[in-house]
Amino acid sequence: MKIKEIIVVEGKDDTTAIKRAVNADTIETNGSAVNGTTIEKVRRAQETRGVIIFTDPDFPGEKIRKTIAEAVPGCKHAFLTKEAAMGKAGESLGVEHASPEAIQEALKDAQVMSETYTEEITQEDLLTAGLVGGEGAKERRIILGEFLKIGYTNGKQLHKRLMMFQISKQEFSEALRVVRQEELHE
Repeated sequence: MKIKEIIVVEGKDDTTAIKRAVNADTIETNGSAVNGTTIEKVRRAQETRGVIIFTDPDFPGEKIRKTIAEAVPGCKHAFLTKEAAMGKAGESLGVEHASPEAIQEALKDAQVMSETYTEEITQEDLLTAGLVGGEGAKERRIILGEFLKIGYTNGKQLHKRLMMFQISKQEFSEALRVVRQEELHE
């Protein structure tokens, strides 16, 4: 599988994992303190080939994602579930731990976040759906994030991520049906 865009990852081990899974070029941020030189590389890559931001599903990874997305609009975003990114010993999360199949799936589902919002999914919708506050909300957000391919979010991030990916009320309703079905099967 050949990827046209340049994939932004956190480090050398992530690059190795990406190259095991797909034929692609990478830019490594070398940590969460993304410097100006790295931003310029990403900006140039976005102008010429496009960029997919593919960071670890943890706080530093989200910080890198946010920093780059704010500095270089229009990048695609790929996400791994925490389970897919879990190390063998279970103590660390990272793209480097993911299987080639999980990496291929995440890259296939990469999407562009948008700064213009469509029909509004409200905080009230999230509360009514049991996605924020209350027992089981975190588990429902995990299922929702996996189904919509927008990654895991906490309660505060969920609304923004739904809006940035322009998730329609119809897509949101379909995802909620999946969440409810998953809950019934547990």
